Amino acid sequence: MAKNELRIISGKWRGRKLRFTERPQLRPTLGRARETLFNWLGTDLGGQRCLDLFAGSGALGFEAASRGADFVQFVEKDRLACNALRANAAQLGATNARVTCSEASRFLRSERSLWNLVFLDPPFRSSLLERTLAVLMPHLAADATLYWEAHEPPALPKGLVAHKQQRAGDTWFGLAYLESG
Repeated sequence: MAKNELRIISGKWRGRKLRFTERPQLRPTLGRARETLFNWLGTDLGGQRCLDLFAGSGALGFEAASRGADFVQFVEKDRLACNALRANAAQLGATNARVTCSEASRFLRSERSLWNLVFLDPPFRSSLLERTLAVLMPHLAADATLYWEAHEPPALPKGLVAHKQQRAGDTWFGLAYLESG
């Protein structure tokens, strides 16, 4: 497989390749981290409205769509990466996906939707994860699950509770939920 390709692990598009633009800041989620994440989440994501912020290659959002998510919103600021996301969505026939080329914070300021499943994988070693978490809180549905990926575990804002976390290479990743009650 080429350096700028990855495979969808499971679901209706299992084994299908995604191609993405090679960019220095684009680090697709490792296969073993994706496999662990989707083992945590389960194989059927029906009923989920997903937000893939800092989408990059789209690996997480396309994996969710492949596993039956009702809708996936990809947000990516790099125009070439957006073009690749749109091309992959078209190639897969992903009618339940929308790509928006925008900075994450600008998108969140203009968007009014609530999300059940959010993927946050900002550029590595940036401060964007913790800054985005605070802006994201009003966009989380009551049953929301948040996946994060970073060089170290983030300080979660009040209202989010860490559920699971693990390390793969130099990357930490985990799940958090909204505090109930």
